Amino acid sequence: MSQTNTAPNPTLQRRIGTFMVMGWAGEHSDDGRDMPFLMAYSLGDGPEGPEAGQEALLAVAEEIGLPVGGAILDVSQAPRVSVRLLVEGGKAVLSMPYLHAACPMPEQWVAAAHDRGAVYLILATRPWPEATPGRALTEEQLQAFAGDAETLGTAAHCIVPISTLKR
Repeated sequence: MSQTNTAPNPTLQRRIGTFMVMGWAGEHSDDGRDMPFLMAYSLGDGPEGPEAGQEALLAVAEEIGLPVGGAILDVSQAPRVSVRLLVEGGKAVLSMPYLHAACPMPEQWVAAAHDRGAVYLILATRPWPEATPGRALTEEQLQAFAGDAETLGTAAHCIVPISTLKR
């Protein structure tokens, strides 16, 4: 059976608007080691508004095989899911169909990503217009969005193995 890759749909990309990533690390309750988290989200600033952006991100998640709503997918066990994460030089570069973003990461996050060899990715379909580039966010603001039941319930959750230029 052959597979055909089609070019990304520019309409979906445009509807999503500005695509961002943000990372943090925190102690995992199961083993006490730091877990690196990466949240990918839209600012909701696409030309058709935040609702259209949310619909577009839901369509992207469905198309590339990321379950939305709480089930955690291990991307290393799902070879057809095209989500890649490069961690190099203190930066994370997330690549998936339609979406690509890079971001400098805190040292604690980079160390946790290398220690675990994977990152917990949350693809939030709910827009987060307050989390704009260059604007400092407080831990409370991050907690309010990333810990919100609506955000988590409408997001895709997956464990993504990291790659480096050395591997």
